[in-house]
Amino acid sequence: MQLKFGLPKGSLQDSTFELMRLAGFNFYTNGRSYFPTCDDPAIDGMLIRAQEMAGYVEDGVLDAGLTGKDWIEENGADVVEVCELIYAKRGLNPVKWVLAVPNDSDIQSVHDLAGKRIATEAVNLTRKYLEKNNVQAEVEFSWGATEVKAPTLVDAIVELTETGSSLKANGLRIVDTLLESTTRLIANKKAYENPDLKRKIDNIALLLRGAINAKEKVGLKFNIERSKMDKIREVLPAMKQPTVSPLTDPEWVALEIIVNEDIVREILPTLKAEGARDIIEYPLNKVIY
Repeated sequence: MQLKFGLPKGSLQDSTFELMRLAGFNFYTNGRSYFPTCDDPAIDGMLIRAQEMAGYVEDGVLDAGLTGKDWIEENGADVVEVCELIYAKRGLNPVKWVLAVPNDSDIQSVHDLAGKRIATEAVNLTRKYLEKNNVQAEVEFSWGATEVKAPTLVDAIVELTETGSSLKANGLRIVDTLLESTTRLIANKKAYENPDLKRKIDNIALLLRGAINAKEKVGLKFNIERSKMDKIREVLPAMKQPTVSPLTDPEWVALEIIVNEDIVREILPTLKAEGARDIIEYPLNKVIY
């Protein structure tokens, strides 16, 4: 049975294709085609804007797809959230919808928005935010380039940001955060009740989580004298059940662990100083717990 699978077109497209590749699914686009081919013949891929993904999955046009939690809420889509996948355009971090105003604006909080005009692509999220805070303001849909609309066209904007650099570059400061969002693998409710499709979707979820787990980790393998094992454990306090293999010399063992890549530059010199030899660092494609 074919799985109709939606991939986000736009800012998340490249990072999604790379993540799918690490998970074991290679997608190939042909020019401007919206129907990338996959090396898994059971998957029919389609490129859809993340903003529209949840609606098409809810309606059954797609069996499953990848989109942000923000767009699920913005559309009020009734879908199955199979798993959370923390990745974005530039890294493995959530993105945020923020209220931003010009640096010289008098607006200091949401309550200063009363009677003001706000531009955003997330109209429903913004209206819910204002309602929650008992503030009445005009919210208009922005077709793009939202950062440049304040203060000339509007008093404030609600915009998606990953690092905040674009807001700063346009002379804007963040007043409040409305929502922190991560990518979700979602499924159509009826499709997810089908045993074959559910199995396929769950397997994709497993492999995607494994690929994300591996993104910031590396494997380390090295040889160490048995007598120095306790000392090595002190160097790597978070190490749990490392793989220990005997060597031809009974006084030595090979030890293999998985660690966060950002600490490798700190621990490699220490390992060497404590007697580790033949140290090998290698990349990982998937880590499944």
